[in-house]
Amino acid sequence: MSSVNSVNYFGKDLEAMSFAHNYHRWIFAELSPFLGQTVAEVGAGVGNFSKLILGQPISELVAFEPSANMYPFLQQVTAKDRRARAVNGFLKKDTSEKNFDSIVYVNVLEHVEDDAHELNEARQLLNVGGHLLIFVPALPWLYSELDKQVGHFRRYVKRDLVGLVQQAGYSIVKARYFDIAGIIPWYINFVLLKNSIGGGSVTLYDRLVVPPMQLLERLVTPPLGKNILLIAKKTQSHQLI
Repeated sequence: MSSVNSVNYFGKDLEAMSFAHNYHRWIFAELSPFLGQTVAEVGAGVGNFSKLILGQPISELVAFEPSANMYPFLQQVTAKDRRARAVNGFLKKDTSEKNFDSIVYVNVLEHVEDDAHELNEARQLLNVGGHLLIFVPALPWLYSELDKQVGHFRRYVKRDLVGLVQQAGYSIVKARYFDIAGIIPWYINFVLLKNSIGGGSVTLYDRLVVPPMQLLERLVTPPLGKNILLIAKKTQSHQLI
């Protein structure tokens, strides 16, 4: 994994997002059909998304987390399931004994300074026909003090992210904006007012807004969104220029 912003990520933002149960399940519903049997989760944090992955009939999950203060919590999650193991480090060839059917980056790629290099590293560890599963924050004009505090190098535009992934040798399966309803609340709270994130507001949004928006966005793909969800496939060997 490439250089990661050194900001200590374990704090109020991560604690608050742990209340976003519907939101996490919404993301997971989009990604789960592409998991395959062997899964690598990069930047697994305290294991909230790992639990969802382990709820599927996979054969193995390797959860990578470089942060020393989050890793013990991730270890507790993976220790409960014989199919799972945690690695206190980055995803790279010398920390993995095998290739994977899928590699998952949920709210992680924005923390990586050299994201192009990271995608190339990931491709080397994917089986042919395997999937790269990405979920990132979108729209650079939504970049806030909160983004900076939690170590985000950037927010993405869909076109640019698609180009970056294609340049790394993947074939795009799906790329779409996600959570259009979250744009205005994020802009007001974090860009204009420079608020910090709180569990109460996350819970309220998660309960009242996420369920109807999940249904709506299943029917109509939004033209913009607070995030981007991208699924790509390794189709054949690729020699980078």
